[in-house]
Amino acid sequence: MSVKPEAASAPFAGPFALATLSAPEGPAFPALVTADAQVLDLRAAFGDELLTVRTLLERWETALPRLRALADDAGRARRPLAAFRVHAPVEPRQVFQSGANYRQHVIDLHVAHRAPGDDRPEEERRAEAAEIMDRRAAEDLPYVFLGLPSAITGPYDDVVLPAWAEKPDWELELAAVIGRPAHRVSVEEALGHVAGYTIANDLTDRATVFRRDMPQIGTDWLRSKNAPGFTPLGPWIVPAGSVGDPGDLRLTLKLNGETMQDESTRDMIFDVARMVSYASQTARLLPGDLVLTGSPAGNGMHWGRLLRDGDVMDAAITGLGSQRTRCVAEVTR
Repeated sequence: MSVKPEAASAPFAGPFALATLSAPEGPAFPALVTADAQVLDLRAAFGDELLTVRTLLERWETALPRLRALADDAGRARRPLAAFRVHAPVEPRQVFQSGANYRQHVIDLHVAHRAPGDDRPEEERRAEAAEIMDRRAAEDLPYVFLGLPSAITGPYDDVVLPAWAEKPDWELELAAVIGRPAHRVSVEEALGHVAGYTIANDLTDRATVFRRDMPQIGTDWLRSKNAPGFTPLGPWIVPAGSVGDPGDLRLTLKLNGETMQDESTRDMIFDVARMVSYASQTARLLPGDLVLTGSPAGNGMHWGRLLRDGDVMDAAITGLGSQRTRCVAEVTR
């Protein structure tokens, strides 16, 4: 079961976006969605029954002009978006996640995750966090780690909260979608390898972030971030040319109708270009891969209110549409 969007609409920037859809009882297929919420099956348009959004991204430079032409072609038969189920827009091979990339968020977490025995005043610990961030920015060292594609779910699918997750938390993030392979690219070149952007809610179980049994090891992102469905993604991939400046987008997350996160990507310590460039210095980024860029202030740890059974999250980013997911407790036997 899943929570449906409030209306069958496509409120994204530009004339079209990419999606992965399915008809009732039918297979998923790559789709072009127009601004008036109409759908074109790209398998037929490209004459390729095996086409997916990821394979489309593998030929992005030649595919983009065709997609623009298809969006402008009013003569092609289309169907209403309301007739289809919306899945995560792409199946990436690699997911690059980022932590501690919004200034205010890092300060809040630094205060919330006080080490045992640290009795310093809050003001002192906030000042320490600010100093750490300034040093990281100067040394050009983003904090990037790997997530699992198996954690991805659709933008309107239910999110199952595992029975072991004591402190599940939301983390709304801007995700860059790679369109050209990128390895050791400069900051100046990096955005040329980004096909578009989408919405990610990178859930985290705060209780399992740190290995209390082995503090020398540090963080445990496998357990805390990669349960099935912990990364609602989509609904659309909006081409980069339609989004404009990714450094000036608004991220908003509401929990049961109450605004919890409301921040601009201007608060990022490392912008999208620096994140993509940094990840590419070690790894080879491939078409369809995701680079998540961190979450702003306003997580559950800040509010003292973590996710519970029945909670509904509404997440939106300027120009990228919105997603709605409901939390359900895992049924154990």
